[in-house]
Amino acid sequence: MSKKHSLSTQFVHAGRKKRFLQGGVNPVIQQASSLVFENLAHKKQATQQRAQGALFYGRRGTLTHFALQEAMVELEGGEGCYLYPCGAAAVTQSILSFVQTGDHILMTGAAYEPTQAFCNHILTKMQIDTTYYDPMIGDGIAELVQQNTKVLFLEAPSSLTMEVPDIPAIVQAARRVNPELVIMIDNTWSAGVFFNALEQGIDISIQAGTKYLVGHSDIMIGTAVANKRCWAQLREQSYLMGQMVDAESAYMTARGLRTLGIRLKQHEENALKVAQWLAEQPAVKAVYHPALASCPGHQFFKRDFTGATGLFSFELQQKLNPQQLSAFMDHFTLFSMAYSWGGFESLILHYQPEEVMAMRPNIARKISGTLIRVHIGLEEPADLIADLEAGFARLNER
Repeated sequence: MSKKHSLSTQFVHAGRKKRFLQGGVNPVIQQASSLVFENLAHKKQATQQRAQGALFYGRRGTLTHFALQEAMVELEGGEGCYLYPCGAAAVTQSILSFVQTGDHILMTGAAYEPTQAFCNHILTKMQIDTTYYDPMIGDGIAELVQQNTKVLFLEAPSSLTMEVPDIPAIVQAARRVNPELVIMIDNTWSAGVFFNALEQGIDISIQAGTKYLVGHSDIMIGTAVANKRCWAQLREQSYLMGQMVDAESAYMTARGLRTLGIRLKQHEENALKVAQWLAEQPAVKAVYHPALASCPGHQFFKRDFTGATGLFSFELQQKLNPQQLSAFMDHFTLFSMAYSWGGFESLILHYQPEEVMAMRPNIARKISGTLIRVHIGLEEPADLIADLEAGFARLNER
């Protein structure tokens, strides 16, 4: 599809070639392990073109997978997209595709906790060193690039406390030291569309498609869109490590794209209303929403992002004791207590200061009050505010 079309139109039409539709509106669900060749010539051709969308073997993909991959490439740019069984797999396998024993990587110290655990427990066994950096380091990242540094990993905004790094400064400074450095980003929060990673000089944009791409909290999937320089290596290494997605999950993710534009608009609108209300509450010390000035890196968000989504956090004035936590967290009627986010429903989780510090041991900024992370769904904001207001009232009763 032409880049002249708006993003909303791309959401509806990306990855919908006639080859994938087979006469329908949506791409077909082609479930297959063995893909039959008509003759020797066909087999030879499929073998030669197995990495370019030819039907070769189920693990390489079917029409269903190819449709989603093409859609993601169109939406995020780049040369190709690899699909993984979850977001964590997309992160870990992307890193593993570019490192070997004796290498070094730079990882944001505010990364998603499983990403840090992978570095601490898996990469260390492979004798691959990790240096954690403060996400607000800016061009100071240049001092951390070593001779054997192979990967620089970003996440924006940061997990839990939502700092927005100065990504162009980090990328440019690191590239000056090592132009061959592979730079990756966990781009899940922006759904890959509110921050165009590859246009900012990043090599690989990774998403937990489980979140906004799927949008209904019922499918696990990960995506990694790579530029031309890194695509072939990412594709072949991930294939050799056995990474693949079932056709049903690929189909459901592609279907989620069709409503992604309208859902993101509503998530953004609803979350801003709730965040602005929270900022006025006496019990709230700070709201960490990238679109608000109270969030570290807000100036970089305004410069580099084209929109916001539904996930943010806020810090309470005090650390809640167990009785207060139970009173606050156990009685919401609209907010569900659950991991993940990005679905149509609103979610809530809490983190005590010591838990945040354990997940962010390398970050100088500390919090003193209980941190509440919320994902604002598609409900009426006034109803969500009333639910939170009742939670604060329960605290006052303790």
